[in-house]
Amino acid sequence: MARPPRRRIVVLTVPDAQLLDVAGPAQVFATADEMGSPAGGYSLTVVSPTGGVVATSSGIAIATAPPAAARGPIDTLVIAGGPGARAAVADRALIARIRGWSKRARRTCSVCTGAFLLAEAGLLDGKRAATHWSRCAELQARYPRVRVEPDPIFVRDGALWSSAGVTAGIDLALALVEDDLGHELAMRVARGLVVFLKRPGGQSQFSAPLSAQTADDHALDALHGWMAAHLDADLRVERLAARAGMSPRTFARVYAAKLGTTPAKTVERLRVEAARRAIEEGGAPIKQIAHRCGFGDEERMRRAFVRRLGVSPSDYRTRFAG
Repeated sequence: MARPPRRRIVVLTVPDAQLLDVAGPAQVFATADEMGSPAGGYSLTVVSPTGGVVATSSGIAIATAPPAAARGPIDTLVIAGGPGARAAVADRALIARIRGWSKRARRTCSVCTGAFLLAEAGLLDGKRAATHWSRCAELQARYPRVRVEPDPIFVRDGALWSSAGVTAGIDLALALVEDDLGHELAMRVARGLVVFLKRPGGQSQFSAPLSAQTADDHALDALHGWMAAHLDADLRVERLAARAGMSPRTFARVYAAKLGTTPAKTVERLRVEAARRAIEEGGAPIKQIAHRCGFGDEERMRRAFVRRLGVSPSDYRTRFAG
């Protein structure tokens, strides 16, 4: 039986692009193609404005094809980001090419600050979009018609997909593979690439433990470590304040000043992340996970999941568990 036609992926890079914005998604598609699927695979072309060898921001060079190599129908157009992408918005010929390529593509995607190139081409007007967390305000200010979402790892709005920075391009590409070839193959690709977790688009760009480490305060670091190890304990403000050696009122004020959030919200984020991982990594009942992660009951965990991830725990298991 003949293999179905391969989907044509065109990745645009520019000088001074972020290496992983190109290599991360490209490797996902290449691995999916190598693994094979009755539903087909992928062919990959990396192009640049001039073709030839192009240096990335890390100094590592990439061999690219000229724009003419992108002639004809395109299944998926991927625009890589990095320092060079924001500078390339001034290249009117390139912006016109992106606009033309997108018309011939089934779907158009950006990684990191590649969103600036899509926005400059007018492709994100009225659309929801993601980019690297450090560039969200700039993207919104320069392109007010874009509905910038600062938190998600990636966003899909119709045929337009956009991701946050660097490694989020891998998550985006895995989601595209899942959309094309199914959940099972996407999980095989993730395992083949030794990706720690296949993250859904609605997940925050920052993990809860990473966000909790942003304060330059070793006492709070130690407290956060204790919280993460005792999610099923009483983590109300009064208990946390006692461990920190403060009154509840002082603790809440100091905590908000240093981290820009409340202790209760950090506790919820830690519990949701732990529950999410438990769902992805095993088949334990939702009720058991809710108790183990400190929610007490399934309904409290369901409300927290909907607030943080936009889905219920059972829907999350259906969509994202291995």
